[in-house]
Amino acid sequence: MNLIEHRKLKSLFARNKAWAKGMTDKNPDFFNHLSKQQSPNYLWIGCADSRVPANQVVDLDPGEVFVHRNIANVVVHSDLNCLSVLQFAVEVLRVKHIIVCGHYGCGGVKAALDGKKHGLIDNWLGHIKDIYRLHKQEIDAKPTKEEKIDLLCEKNVIEQVSNVCHTTIVQDAWSTNQDLSVHGWIYSINNGLLKELDTKVCDSKMFRHMHSLND
Repeated sequence: MNLIEHRKLKSLFARNKAWAKGMTDKNPDFFNHLSKQQSPNYLWIGCADSRVPANQVVDLDPGEVFVHRNIANVVVHSDLNCLSVLQFAVEVLRVKHIIVCGHYGCGGVKAALDGKKHGLIDNWLGHIKDIYRLHKQEIDAKPTKEEKIDLLCEKNVIEQVSNVCHTTIVQDAWSTNQDLSVHGWIYSINNGLLKELDTKVCDSKMFRHMHSLND
């Protein structure tokens, strides 16, 4: 590691100290309270894109959002990492809301559409390519590449909401009348605003009804 890179890393520790001091200046008991419990109401399943930080986007403090992030906010039954986070959030933390949040211009969605080889990640992008095939006619009808990508970003969120609802974790929670809702949101990096997609699901009955309408 060269001297410049070493200094950059050291600067992160300085920024950390300044941040911690700022938090305690505002609330002297902040870290004492934070260290004693974790009781968020929200599980955020989002994209790993560094421009979409969950807490900052919704202006909540550490401890208020439980977060899982991966390339293109994908939820699949073979991803034990994501499912473990989901189980802990629902069964232990007892979150009330699961938010699947994508973002416009997502690099993973772009890569799934460009038809090029990207190496190992192509195995992951296959999930998004499947969604494209389901909605190919509607997406291809869009006049520009950007509009095609943005529509697929929305379709991807909607599909992942469905995948979350299909899990035994969420189905079991609903079977015991646990207060749990699943939401699909999308974020615009261009203006910093969130958009709620028409995907809110509150129980199994509602999910089955919505699913039947889409069949």
